[in-house]
Amino acid sequence: MMDIYIQRFLDHLSVERGLSENTIASYGRDLAQFAEFLDKRQIHESRQINEDVLIAFIDHLKKSNYASTSTARKISAVRGFVNFMCAEREIDKSPLTTFETGRPPQRLPKVLDLDELSRLLDAPDIHEDLGLRDKAMFETLYATGLRVSELINLKSDDVNTRMGFLRCIGKGDKERVVPLGEVAAEYITAYSDRVRGRLTGGDRSEYLFLTKNGQPMSRVMFWKIIQKYAAKAGIAKQITPHMLRHSFATHLIERGADLRSVQEMLGHASIATTQIYTHVSRDHLREIYKETHPRA
Repeated sequence: MMDIYIQRFLDHLSVERGLSENTIASYGRDLAQFAEFLDKRQIHESRQINEDVLIAFIDHLKKSNYASTSTARKISAVRGFVNFMCAEREIDKSPLTTFETGRPPQRLPKVLDLDELSRLLDAPDIHEDLGLRDKAMFETLYATGLRVSELINLKSDDVNTRMGFLRCIGKGDKERVVPLGEVAAEYITAYSDRVRGRLTGGDRSEYLFLTKNGQPMSRVMFWKIIQKYAAKAGIAKQITPHMLRHSFATHLIERGADLRSVQEMLGHASIATTQIYTHVSRDHLREIYKETHPRA
C-alpha cells in the first residue's frame, strides 16, 4: 500500500511541480528506503506514520553513516511525502508539527514573463474544438491562480461567467470564491456553448473541462497539453502547469495587489506561504532598476 502512496506523490512532483526526471528518481530511491524501513516495522498504512516513526527513521539514517548531505536529502524527501499525504487527507494530523527535520531553504517559484505568457495563451487554435477548450483552460488558470487539481475538478455549476466568479474546493476541502476576468469568462462561455456538448457525445457530465472522449481532464493530460503549447510558442524554459499560478500571483503583486487579497485568491492557509511572491517581485524590480537607472 505504501508503494501506491509513494507513486501518487512522485506523480504529483512530476505533474504539479514539474521536477526533472533525475530529481524524481532521487525522491523515489529515498522513499523506497523509507518504505522498506516501514515494512520491517509492520507499518503499511499512512496513518500509522507518527512522530516516533520519523524519529526512529532519522536515528536509523544516522547509524547508517550516510554523509550529512545524503541524510538531509532523505529527510527532505520524507518530509515532502508526509506533507503531501496530509494534504491528500491520508494522514489525519501531521507528525511534523512538533518535530523539526531541517527544512531546506524555500526555492523561489519560477514564473513566465508577460511575453512568454502571451505567447502561451495565444498558442491554441480557437477555431478548433480542442484548441478552444485549451484556450479556455489556460485563460482560467491565469485569471484565477487555481491549482491544476482545482481546475480539472471544476464543475459547470461552479462557474458564473455572467457575474464573473468561480467557486472551487482547495486543499483541506476548503471552499473559496475567486474573481474571474472578462477574457477568461468569454472563452469559458464560448467553449461551453460551442464545444463541450460535442465532447460529451450526448452523455451528461458535471465536469467543466473534458477530454476529446468526454471524460474529466486529468493532471497528466493537462501536463501534456501545456508542454505541447509551450513548444509551439517557442518557450525555451521548462514549463509546468503550476507556473501559471505562480505568474498570476507574481504579476498581481508587481502591480500593487495587497498580500492578503492574493493569499485569499490562492487559498493559502498562511500568509507566510504567499510572501514568497514578494521576493520574486523584488527581484523583478531590481532587474528593472539595473536596466533603466543611469547609475545602477
